[in-house]
Amino acid sequence: MAETETEAPIIEAGPVSQWLNQNGFDHEFLGPNHVGVEMIKVDRDYLIPLATALYAYGFNYLRCQCAYDMGPGEDLVSTYHLAKVGDNVEQLEEVCVKVFVPRSDPKVPSVYWIWKAADFQERESYDMYGIVYEGHPNLKRILMPEDWIGWPLRKDYISPEFHELQDAY
Repeated sequence: MAETETEAPIIEAGPVSQWLNQNGFDHEFLGPNHVGVEMIKVDRDYLIPLATALYAYGFNYLRCQCAYDMGPGEDLVSTYHLAKVGDNVEQLEEVCVKVFVPRSDPKVPSVYWIWKAADFQERESYDMYGIVYEGHPNLKRILMPEDWIGWPLRKDYISPEFHELQDAY
């Protein structure tokens, strides 16, 4: 009796990914997330043209910019959750853009000049993961002291053995 092979289901690109393909924007469709939002992977060199196109396509609101670590020795990921905001919207249209960067060269162009809401969010990703957002107007630590060494949310971060308490006055 021959074993039957099960084929992985083919995931058709979502409408945003299809629009990007039709207009020549290089990216990879990652499928929908757990709530059905399209996820798109883009190389950091193409983030600004793709983000500008998405803004022109109507994604005028940066809901959240955040980052995460894939694990020790793995890539760092900068994510952008975008939405179309307007009057009389019955169903919110969203997309999630992800940029994977090596931890040895964690640089991503800043989207601050497209969505001003990226200001503090990119600073937090820089402060916690060490991702440098090139072109950001004020990229400095926002949660940790300026003289803090390291990136506390990286999975390979070694916590210092002491914590100096500072006077609140």
